[in-house]
This record gives sequence, C-alpha cells and structure tokens, in this order.
Amino acid sequence: MVIQASSRVKLLPQVVEPDASLGASAFGNIPASIRWNDQFRFLVNTPLVPSSDQRRVEILSADDLARTVRRLASQVLEGVVDSRQLLLLGIPTRGVALARVLAQQLQELCGHPIQQGSLDPTFHRDDLERVGTRLVEATHLPSDIEGRQLVLVDDVIFTGRTVRAALEALHTWGRPDLVRLLVMVDRGHRELPIQPDFCGRLVPTSRQESIQLCLRQTDGEDGVFLIRAG
Repeated sequence: MVIQASSRVKLLPQVVEPDASLGASAFGNIPASIRWNDQFRFLVNTPLVPSSDQRRVEILSADDLARTVRRLASQVLEGVVDSRQLLLLGIPTRGVALARVLAQQLQELCGHPIQQGSLDPTFHRDDLERVGTRLVEATHLPSDIEGRQLVLVDDVIFTGRTVRAALEALHTWGRPDLVRLLVMVDRGHRELPIQPDFCGRLVPTSRQESIQLCLRQTDGEDGVFLIRAG
C-alpha cells in the first residue's frame, strides 16, 4: 500500500540566525541579520554555553528546551483539524522519548490524551553498510494508522535517509491521511529532498560533529548539546 502525495513530508522554508561559533556550516554563508521567519516566530536565538567538557557545547538549556517543546506542540495543533486523529510516532532511539514528552505537552494544550507510539525503520534503510546497524526496536502502533494524521518525531535530521526509511516502513501498516515530520534539531547535510514541517532549532555542523538531545526521563537532564569532533 502506497502513501499518496498528501502523506509525503512537505518542503517548507526555514530561515535561521546561525551560530557562528559552531565552525563549519552546512548551510552556507547565511547573513547574521537573518532571523526566524513567521513560521518559527516563537524561537529566540540562544547563545552557546560551553560545559566542563570542552567537546560538549550547550545549544539549548533545560528552560530553552521546555519552551521549544511547547512551541512545537502548539504548531502541531495549529496544523490539524481534529486533534483526536493525531498520532505521534517516534523514531528510535531519542525520537521515541521526544514523542512521549510532546504527547504530554499536547495533552495539556488540547485537554485529552494524544496517542503515541514508535516506528523502527532500520530494515528499510538504504545505507546500512555505511552507518552500520544497532539493536532493532519493536515497532509499536497504538492503533490503526488508516486515515490518521501522523507526526513522525525524531531528535535530529541529518542526511534525510532515516526519514525516507520511515516513510517506506509506513507502507506496510496502512495509509494515513497525512504524514508530517517534527525534529528537535536540523543539522544540515541533506542527501535527499526531505525537510521537517516542525523544527526546534537549525544548527550548522560539520560532518565530524554530532548533536545530543538529553531528556530527564532517560538521561537525568534536559538539554541539547553539540558534541565537537575530538
């Protein structure tokens, strides 16, 4: 079963003030005067804070992360007609934990529980030889996805190949009315024409750097960190 065009991840414009201190930019030379456009009007630029580990740089503090989660939840609700048809599917590993946090925030905003589950696209990847494999997690769908409004949730979007694999994996489970993509961090370096509908922060990185999303429920702390190559 094939997801029709209305279910594909949409390409949306994103404008951001870059963090110059991050080094090599994956987005080219973006003028420092550029600010978030109206779509991301709630996000303010946050200075980077070095930690005791010189390789680990704070991008979003616990308070910044909480504000970003609230903004993303509000944007998700603005984009659905019936919030009871909303279903969040986290992509392992951190996307699953982030989906749980978002579901809690959405429940506070709309007044009723929001279903959330997980979708592991490992066996649908086309780059396993390059990235290697990890322990596969079970896909958990709390209900039939037919006719639902889905939001795929991941911590970071990089090349776009994980999202492509997730869309392919959905084919075996049914045809939702709509599929959107939410990520906490877009670090650039896309290899496929896939962009998030909802994005917490755009962070230019080099390929040798990585992004770490920490959530209190799983890591004992909240925040988003850049891990420099060392």
